Amino acid sequence: MNKDTLNIVQNPVILTNLYIMRDKNTKSSEVRYAARKITSCLLYEASKSLPLVDKEVTTPLTTFTTKVVDEDVEIIISPILRAGLIFTDEAVDILPQAVIRHIGMYRDEATLKPVWYYNKLPKSLKDANRTYVFITDPMLATGNSLLESVRLYREKGVPIQNIKAISIISAPEGVENLQKHFPELEIITATLDDHLNEKGYIVPGMGDAGDRMFNTTA
Repeated sequence: MNKDTLNIVQNPVILTNLYIMRDKNTKSSEVRYAARKITSCLLYEASKSLPLVDKEVTTPLTTFTTKVVDEDVEIIISPILRAGLIFTDEAVDILPQAVIRHIGMYRDEATLKPVWYYNKLPKSLKDANRTYVFITDPMLATGNSLLESVRLYREKGVPIQNIKAISIISAPEGVENLQKHFPELEIITATLDDHLNEKGYIVPGMGDAGDRMFNTTA
């Protein structure tokens, strides 16, 4: 495992809310609230890669030049449905200039492979080299869904250094799978758990993230 491209973001806010999310007795509304707090921290970390430009601003006291996110770059948030939706509200608040491009996949429980059912990517990008992509999925388990999503954007010409894979809980197997195919991809996560069980669930994990967040049954 390449630790140089694995960015584990931890602070008291993240650790406390990970505890809340993991607890099997936590209500769905509280799981969602905890997840949003964590995703804010992860998205702020991911935004460090965005290019800055100088811009003049006038305060009540003076005029000076400061740094802002370059308005000419395209920022894409790509949540993997359905659990990845938890990132969306926080993303549009933190990066209001971002475009949301949903990717729909579900995991075949027999093969653990992703099955496509929705793809909202544009046919082409205005400037792939100036496009920055945050692919979001709360659970990086096998890594197959994130892997297919990264491939989509690489096929569009987006440089790998402009793509970030963002998850809340990750398994070593998923991280290694992504790094095997895209060793330069930065993976931003709140924690690296122990392993996957025979059903492909992260241990200790939090169970099925979609079911826990949206109060549904598998």
